[in-house]
Formats: sequence, structure tokens, C-alpha cells
Amino acid sequence: MTKLTLGSHPYLLGFEQLERLLERNAKSGTDGYPPFNIEQKSERGYRITLAVAGFSEENLSVTIEDRQLLIRGHQGDDGGERIFLHRGIAARQFQRSFVLAEGVEVVGATMENGLLHVDLERAAPNAVVQTIQINKQ
Repeated sequence: MTKLTLGSHPYLLGFEQLERLLERNAKSGTDGYPPFNIEQKSERGYRITLAVAGFSEENLSVTIEDRQLLIRGHQGDDGGERIFLHRGIAARQFQRSFVLAEGVEVVGATMENGLLHVDLERAAPNAVVQTIQINKQ
């Protein structure tokens, strides 16, 4: 029996990239750290909020690579300056990724009370009707 995939279906032309995006997201790390929320702020506006207590703005980076929003956090090593009797607050790195649809832009990022807010906006859709002329051979 042949496996029918999204990209090989005869009526779905040009959707191979969507299938690759789905596979990439399925393979990405899902450890749950840091926790995040996604809110719809307006008809075309969204906000991703990550709980990043213990990270400063210098320890965080927000980048877009190949229509993928990447949020990375790293904390510097203390260099052995402090002696912990108990260490319950993890000082670990993280990377969260979100695939952005075409037309979705990052409009800003802010830190507030240990929360990183990344604001997104989707461009207004342009309804285009295109008529194709049929030529004689």
C-alpha cells in the first residue's frame, strides 16, 4: 500500500513546503520550558508571552529565520562565585520556535515583570482575482 502524503495528493499542488513545516514542528523540542501564552489582541494582532523570570534583555534573543520565529535564552555562568546550599532555580538555556504564516510580521518585543511579550501582526489580505487568457497554438 502506498502512503499518500499531503504533498503527493494530486489536487494539492505546491503544498510540499507545508508538509515539511509540519514535520519540522513535530520533531522540535516540546519540553514545555519556558511556558508561554498566545493571545489574539485584535482582528490581525497576536501576542506571544513567555515566562522568562531570571533572564534579562541581554540574555534573550528574538530572531526570524526562514519564516520561523526563534526565541532563545541563555544565562551566564556564575564562575563559581557563589556557593549554593540548595539550587532550585534552574539556570538553563532554552529555544522556542513558532512558524509564522506568510504575511505575519513581528512588530515588537518587550520585557515586563519577568514576561517577554512578542507582538505580531498579520497583513490585511488582498483579494485578487486573476483571469488567465487562453491562447491558440
